[in-house]
Amino acid sequence: MALTDTACKNAKPKMDGKPAKLSDEKGLHLLVNQTGKYWRHSYRFNGKQKTLALGV
Repeated sequence: MALTDTACKNAKPKMDGKPAKLSDEKGLHLLVNQTGKYWRHSYRFNGKQKTLALGV
């Protein structure tokens, strides 16, 4: 699923209670939990996977 305005507004967590993740091709994703929606950016630094929390 792409990160369109409509998709982000209508995003809901999965039925089994696990978080859903809507991603783009550059590492930005929207994490949808039961408690809310959170923007995250995944990247690599010195060969290690990192995640930057950007806000709600």
